[in-house]
Amino acid sequence: MEAIITVVGKDAVGITAKVSQVLQATNVNILNISQISMDDTFTMMMKVDLSEMNCRRTELTATLDKLGQEESLVISVIHEDVLQAMHRI
Repeated sequence: MEAIITVVGKDAVGITAKVSQVLQATNVNILNISQISMDDTFTMMMKVDLSEMNCRRTELTATLDKLGQEESLVISVIHEDVLQAMHRI
């Protein structure tokens, strides 16, 4: 199963590394990544593979939410099933 992770916030050193560390710890594979900084705003999108994840999706989301709060970022996880449903509408 795949998902899209988005990260938005004030640009700072280490954002990509911190998010990647969470994904590595939960055995989530990054398939594709795109990021850009516009002025002081950092935005990143990652397509990830959740098929080998070693925790529940709710745990991954909670861990990323906690990281977002600590780093003043908005981090969202949109799962493949939601994306598929959006395309059907």
